[in-house]
Amino acid sequence: MHKRFVNHCTIDLTIIPDGPILIKSGKEGADPTKPDMEFVETYHAGGRSIYLPGSSLKGAIRAHAERIVRTVGRDRRDTNSNLPWANDPLNDKYDYLNNVTSTSDIYKLSCFTDQMFGNTSIASRVRIEDAHPDSSQPLRIETRNGVAIDRVFGSTIPGALFSYEACTAGEFKTKIHLKNFTLAQLGLIGLVLRDLNDGWFGLGFAKSRGLGTVEVKLNQAVVQYPGCILSEDKQEIHALGSENKWSKTFLLGVGEFLQAEDAKLYAFAKPDYQDTPVAAQAMDLGFGVQLVWQEGKVNDLFERCVRSWSQLLTGAK
Repeated sequence: MHKRFVNHCTIDLTIIPDGPILIKSGKEGADPTKPDMEFVETYHAGGRSIYLPGSSLKGAIRAHAERIVRTVGRDRRDTNSNLPWANDPLNDKYDYLNNVTSTSDIYKLSCFTDQMFGNTSIASRVRIEDAHPDSSQPLRIETRNGVAIDRVFGSTIPGALFSYEACTAGEFKTKIHLKNFTLAQLGLIGLVLRDLNDGWFGLGFAKSRGLGTVEVKLNQAVVQYPGCILSEDKQEIHALGSENKWSKTFLLGVGEFLQAEDAKLYAFAKPDYQDTPVAAQAMDLGFGVQLVWQEGKVNDLFERCVRSWSQLLTGAK
């Protein structure tokens, strides 16, 4: 399905530290006046600043998505169950993909989270941009001190003091992109962002010590169907090159754009749609169709996709 581009969702969000947060650079600098652990930095908007790497955000989001799937589904493949499952990507040998050459079979046999985030055989459908500081919200960076703990005795290690940077205020803007998605997959992303905002998991260093909790502000979500156009009366969405058409307010998963036999090859849900209060509009240049959820309304998108996620778990149609 990476050869086609049938739907795409862009989630514009802001990450706001709800206390200290540190994404370590992974190496010590040469400046002895700086803390032992420095915040990762990059050049952005004409200067050098700290940022939240997209890879760090994606790792945390994927880990929690796997945790959710294992909680309500399974932690290993079960041919007798239709429940979603999530493997251990660090230790799984992917034996179930041995001698499988068909891309549709590889996708179908991969676990639910691998289908979204990729594995050694299939590419990821999720892309997360680096989160850069919002220049209108000044950053507050402070230096803190810590001490190493003996893992055996639980006591402090004499002389093992260290210092680290932490960001305690500011805002970081980023975007999450999801292409060729099912509504259940988008619903899972919504649940992960909800839990991140609620403090169920954190980002970066020393999360067990109180660092890493953040607030997630959903600025906008855009769902696009690049291979569709609006009807002349703008009441229906028409798929180019086929007879498929839907109401202008329909949120469509990838299975809706495929023939029944093709959807079955990948085990995509069909039907896979939800009605929404948002009306479709033409994309830029007058080609393609998009639905836009503005700030304050993005949760409506996730609530509708979570319905599809719930239907997947219960087997409801």
